[in-house]
Amino acid sequence: MERFGFVGLPNAGKSSLFNALAGGGALAAPYAFATTDPNVGVVKVPDSRLDALARMSESKKIVYSTTEFVDIGGLVEGASQGEGLGNKFLGGIREVDAIVFVLRAFTDGDVPGPTNPIDHLKILEIELTLADLEAVESRINRRQKALKADPRNSELITEVEALGVALEFLSEGTPLFRSGIDVELREGLREHFLLTNKPVMAVLNLGEDQLGKADEISEKVHSVLPDSEVLALSVQLEAEAALLPEDERGELLEGLGLGEGALPRFVRAAHGLLGLRTFLTTGEKESRAWTFKNGWRAPQCAGRIHTDFERGFIRAEVIEHEVLLELGSWSAGREAGRMRLEGKDYLMADGDVVEFRFNV
Repeated sequence: MERFGFVGLPNAGKSSLFNALAGGGALAAPYAFATTDPNVGVVKVPDSRLDALARMSESKKIVYSTTEFVDIGGLVEGASQGEGLGNKFLGGIREVDAIVFVLRAFTDGDVPGPTNPIDHLKILEIELTLADLEAVESRINRRQKALKADPRNSELITEVEALGVALEFLSEGTPLFRSGIDVELREGLREHFLLTNKPVMAVLNLGEDQLGKADEISEKVHSVLPDSEVLALSVQLEAEAALLPEDERGELLEGLGLGEGALPRFVRAAHGLLGLRTFLTTGEKESRAWTFKNGWRAPQCAGRIHTDFERGFIRAEVIEHEVLLELGSWSAGREAGRMRLEGKDYLMADGDVVEFRFNV
């Protein structure tokens, strides 16, 4: 299950965003450090394709994929040196899969703090970069000493080279996600859990009166964060809507012009950020959604269900979900010749409906 860590200045709206996505549970208050311990929420990822397949198969059970959100206490200028929650804050985000910058754009005289989202972003980037710089300086010194004792160790040589490249950029104040260093090198740094080595996206917290300018405000942030997803939301309105029963929630979202709501929009952006796709299984017992990384082959995806499926993979029976729904059943798909038999080299596609054959 993928974890997304919310990072922002105090009063940016992190806890309200958590509530909007998870349906409540976090204290959202107009003062700094209302959140001192991380709030963790696990939510089902809405998927209309899965709902339709479950109806077709008359499934007794529907199992959605899930995503985890972590709302961490507000970061302040000087956090890397211990200000605010300091290391407690930084430690809370080292193990998330991606960072979500929550940037305040709304104005409210009762809520202290800056309202320019680009100013928020600059402070956040500086603090994360300084924290990484300290971590890399410490680790590269230890690895260099180890390399002197074992100068032919190829793994140590590669690691020291990667840390050296990271050190160069971080010393210049450049977070690694802005550095342009190649994917393979960044992958080699993963074991160090560097904060700026994670994928990032931004959520802009708009006031209700700013919704008409959402695209304009988003474009300004996107211009300084060009390779990342930027999602504009009225977080407070979304959080209020999330507390309503599902039938009433849809009416409120539609009446306010908020469309489908925060959760589906956020999940699509977040999954796109991590290169995640979904394949589906369906039957009378259950219909289920499974996430996988773009570029995975059929045996790797089979392993999401069980390691035995990957180890003993024989073949996959695959059909596009639209075709299966149109034909109405697995048997109709086979009779129409639309069910494909795919082998070990098949690259799974988003929305594939699959039955795996295996033998161990």
